[in-house]
Amino acid sequence: MKLFSDKFLGAGRKLAMGAGLAALVLTPAAAPAQTVAVPTADNPFGLPDDVTIFGKSDPDRRTATAVVNGYVITGTDIDQRVALVTSASESPIEGEELLRLRVQVLRNLIDETLKIQAAEAADLKVTPAEVNQTYQQLAAQNFGSNPEKMDQYLLSIGSSPAALKRQIEGEMAWENLLRRNIIPFVNVSAEEVNDVLKRMNEDKGTDEYRLGEIYLSATSENREQKLANAQAIVQQLQQGGSFVAYARQFSEASTAVVGGDLGWVRLGQLPPQLAAAARNMQPGQLQGPIEVPGGFSIIYFINKRQVLMADPSEAVLSLKQISISFPPGISQADAEAKVNAFGKYVDGLRGCGDVENGAAAVGAQVVSNDQIKAAGLPEQLRNIVLNLQIGQTTPLFGGIEEGVRVLMLCGRDDPKDAGAPTFATVMDQIEQDRINKRAQLYLRDLRNDAYIEYN
Repeated sequence: MKLFSDKFLGAGRKLAMGAGLAALVLTPAAAPAQTVAVPTADNPFGLPDDVTIFGKSDPDRRTATAVVNGYVITGTDIDQRVALVTSASESPIEGEELLRLRVQVLRNLIDETLKIQAAEAADLKVTPAEVNQTYQQLAAQNFGSNPEKMDQYLLSIGSSPAALKRQIEGEMAWENLLRRNIIPFVNVSAEEVNDVLKRMNEDKGTDEYRLGEIYLSATSENREQKLANAQAIVQQLQQGGSFVAYARQFSEASTAVVGGDLGWVRLGQLPPQLAAAARNMQPGQLQGPIEVPGGFSIIYFINKRQVLMADPSEAVLSLKQISISFPPGISQADAEAKVNAFGKYVDGLRGCGDVENGAAAVGAQVVSNDQIKAAGLPEQLRNIVLNLQIGQTTPLFGGIEEGVRVLMLCGRDDPKDAGAPTFATVMDQIEQDRINKRAQLYLRDLRNDAYIEYN
């Protein structure tokens, strides 16, 4: 993914290399014979199968920091960015896993630096005022308009406000570059948009999916390394890492800035490998890494609906919550007896009008709400509730600490069928796909032209 080059060789290094070459010349018999390879389409460099490595072959362990066109990325920069990524993980990251994460973070910081430098060279520099404005918006969303609280939180996890602001600057610089160098040259014709709209009307009622994606590009040379990176990301996500946070840090697709959200797509719009995986997934599930042309993808299943049909998650529900609580210090036997009595009471209910009858006898509390949107329910409960008939209840859920409860469906107002997306919406989707592909090529060119020293 990253290129490196040496502008000059120090005298000591020249001597060391010269000594090595001399040894090779003087003792040819000591070197194993190598098969002479001819360049081909699959092997353009003509590399032999039995390559002899001189020196260390573990560059990831030796390249802790880097200098990118004169800009120094320090170990502290890497530490603080790693802390941003891992703050949501439920278990510590250690050993080889932490090493892989640090290497990937370094690559991301290099790309980020290249974007910022390219924006400055094009007179598109992001100002501190612009960065601070976005920082304040994030503070408002997460800490009630109190940036000092966000400062304290970042420091408490081992990161810093400066680390987050640097990331914001990189994202804004990239957006500026795309707006000048990519977006004006992406054209979508009216005929293309009308063809998509026609197909959508023909596909009315078929399934479409809302997915999140983390995409890592790969070549034949770095395939194994990128696969290991993707596997490490999946492991962290399975342990509680934030998909949105990892997508913003690691995904090489343009959707990284929105946490990897692909929006609503049909299987036919996806690469066959992703379509096959998404077809059998349920909301909240994760799949990957999946090898696709050009790299690897990790997908997160957010939701599912039918083309041009009502979105079930937009249904407004009338629910009754029936719950019991437990006094402090209750014994396991007494708690089980209370749950059993509660379960028998729930099984005997004959509908919403029957809920209050007998509730007091089992110590149950009843709370009614007739304006609950299905999308607001936890993912584990949403699909269960949406499959209930009026008067049916969910299975018992909860525990001694938070209490045991059930939800009973007492009414449901489904939204109207969704109309076809607007002409402008479809055009924007096609444009974004093309912008994403050109942006990847643009970033590749920035890497190829860069001078990067690893320390």
